[in-house]
Amino acid sequence: MTMDDLDTLYGEIILDHFRNPRNAAAVEPYDMWAEGYNPFCGDQVIFTASLDSTQRFAKIGCNGQGCAISQASASMMSEILKGKTIDEAKALLERFRSAMRGEVFSEEEEEALGELVALQDVRRFPIRIKCALLAWSTLHDAMDQPITS
Repeated sequence: MTMDDLDTLYGEIILDHFRNPRNAAAVEPYDMWAEGYNPFCGDQVIFTASLDSTQRFAKIGCNGQGCAISQASASMMSEILKGKTIDEAKALLERFRSAMRGEVFSEEEEEALGELVALQDVRRFPIRIKCALLAWSTLHDAMDQPITS
């Protein structure tokens, strides 16, 4: 891996979200909770969320520990989910998984991913794709559980 590869992998957006994670505090009380763990590297994400009266994500917490990619992905995910419905979150989850598989998107679809597009370079390092997907897998687990409120 060359320095150029590392610069691409750990771009400014990824490093900013890693160093200054958004929504890093757990949400209390929460309507959704799940914990994700990657036993191969030790990365961990704990997802908590509260929903408003229209069942949209009102508050989101993503905290944990791990590499810059897993933690930045969690931070970016927590930002883009705010105000979304569970169905919109599921669609976004599938779109992001598709991006990690290398599917090509239209400009409009890429725009919907927002800063998450910065993680597309991770595809060049297949072993790191799981890092980028950890928070999303944790979100999936949280959405599969009954809502607690």
